[in-house]
Amino acid sequence: MRRDGLLIIDKPEGITSAEVVRVVKKRLGCKTGHLGTLDPFASGVLPLCIGEGTKIAQFLTVADKEYSGIIALGEETDTGDPTGRVIDKKEVPPITAGQLAETAQRFRGEIMQVPPMYSALKRGGVPLYKLARQGVEVERAPRPVHIAKLQLHAQGEAAIAFLVSCSKGTYVRVLAQQIGAALGTVAHLQSLRRTRFGTFSFEHAVGLDRIDPAHLPLLDLRQALSQLREICLGAEAAQRAKQGREVVLGELESGVREEAAKLIGPDGELAAVVIADQSGRWHFGRVFSAG
Repeated sequence: MRRDGLLIIDKPEGITSAEVVRVVKKRLGCKTGHLGTLDPFASGVLPLCIGEGTKIAQFLTVADKEYSGIIALGEETDTGDPTGRVIDKKEVPPITAGQLAETAQRFRGEIMQVPPMYSALKRGGVPLYKLARQGVEVERAPRPVHIAKLQLHAQGEAAIAFLVSCSKGTYVRVLAQQIGAALGTVAHLQSLRRTRFGTFSFEHAVGLDRIDPAHLPLLDLRQALSQLREICLGAEAAQRAKQGREVVLGELESGVREEAAKLIGPDGELAAVVIADQSGRWHFGRVFSAG
């Protein structure tokens, strides 16, 4: 049985995203890849691209994400999360609800973050986390990220529950440290759960232990790219699009600069994703074979 699309997994704690891919690939026996790595200590929404679904990853990785979790105050770890060793301790001052609301407001919108050493970013071809494990620290340039929503609520005297909606590239571990500093102490991320990845939430998710190849809750390619507008084609044009024939694109109305759109055949099947250049002229981003 052919399987193409997106499978949303509710990743459990204590397993890497790569291990999730290995488990699913073994059970389904088809090409599998994940979007938006979750650290082993974290849980939640992990989209997996299945079969032809691996072709649409580039159009989904820019999606905003939403997380909930707990920030532990008074201790900083070298990794910024509970897996690291404590490198600093500081007293936690009394914190009011008003201070938390003010702090949340301060971090909404565009903020700058310095990527952590324990990250997959590379320097000279070497991941920073490998350098960190060797005790090497290198300079990292601050990067802008966008926080669309941030809610903070006290959990006792030394912990804060949070809900954040943020752009691609946001390090929630760094955000936890930034919030701790703003409150006059140090902090680390105690727990993390991803509640949304773009348009995908727990409504679409299945537990890793509940995957049944015979009853797979797979989102088809068209559903997975619901954020892109659709251009409907006739049967002959759709077949040409699946073959990557540029003549089809010349028959379309111009698009908006750098816009991506779906080409849909009369049967509702995704034929291709096209991208408009700076002049609005369409080019193939991906084409999809017939079923």
